[in-house]
Amino acid sequence: MRISCFLSAQFDPSVSAAEGIDDVLAQAAAAEAAGFHAVYLGHHYLAKSAFVQPVPLAGYLARATTRVRIGFGVLLAPLLNPIALAEDLASLDVLSHGRLTVGLGAGYRKRETAAFGVAWDDRLRRLSDYVPLLRALWSGATLDAHGSWGEVPAASLALRPVQPGGPPLWIGAFAEAAVRRAARLDAPWLIGPKGDDTELARLLGVYRDVLAEHGHSPDREYPMSREACVGDTYASAAAAVRPHLQRQYAGYKSWDDAQAIDVDRYLAEDCLVGSADEIVAKLRRWETELGITEVSLRHQFVGAGQDEAMEQLARFGAEVIPRVTTPAEVTP
Repeated sequence: MRISCFLSAQFDPSVSAAEGIDDVLAQAAAAEAAGFHAVYLGHHYLAKSAFVQPVPLAGYLARATTRVRIGFGVLLAPLLNPIALAEDLASLDVLSHGRLTVGLGAGYRKRETAAFGVAWDDRLRRLSDYVPLLRALWSGATLDAHGSWGEVPAASLALRPVQPGGPPLWIGAFAEAAVRRAARLDAPWLIGPKGDDTELARLLGVYRDVLAEHGHSPDREYPMSREACVGDTYASAAAAVRPHLQRQYAGYKSWDDAQAIDVDRYLAEDCLVGSADEIVAKLRRWETELGITEVSLRHQFVGAGQDEAMEQLARFGAEVIPRVTTPAEVTP
């Protein structure tokens, strides 16, 4: 089991974003020192917060770290031109010396798709088209490419990623149709931060069935993202994170599930909140019963301070990561 973290690079517009980025950099360095496997960045446009865009920030983090992987969880690929995307991500893989992981998603805000002239339904077609195109370009193919984004004959990349075939591509998904799409694309499903064990087991069954239908091996990464907080007890950890979580999810106006969330149920069942012993037990259960290979944790929410985030990184590094990095026996 690998433990990673999500870095929140969005700030109150009234404060200094430059100082905020220094805090993000400090968190990345702390995560690397604490033994986290990777750090991940989110992606939005026209946000209410001062949202630092992830592609340039990933290049900045690549220079400031040496071991930890750097990735996106997720990048809104359909809003971008795939040729630019292929070259930008190849550049990041070179800048990071092959430490890039790319989670892609379709997005859920119509304001963003409208701003980029992308039809709402076309975002799904673009996501499905982009994955094989990126893989082909990164593998050295020359091909004629066309779509609603534009067209180019004999497209090829002189700049090649460090990782053979390019950085790993994951697909973020919540709904069953999107999970099926990830399987058809032969891409690891990046599980979002919602869904209890019963629902995840059902959707993972769907995902693996579709993999089999298309002749794809089930032997792959099974990454998951979760909201997280470690405390001395479950009660203290839940009390610490609850107000931040409520504020965070109230801001997801375009995400229907977030508006109807039962925070107490969500904290207890979907999130990774509790004492170190409770968190380790939950991680082990996800590993052995669901086959999860990596969990990316968000420790900092809108309104939470740098000291809280740094304390959580240190506690997970000292109390959790050393206890879950040895393999567990996985239930078939």
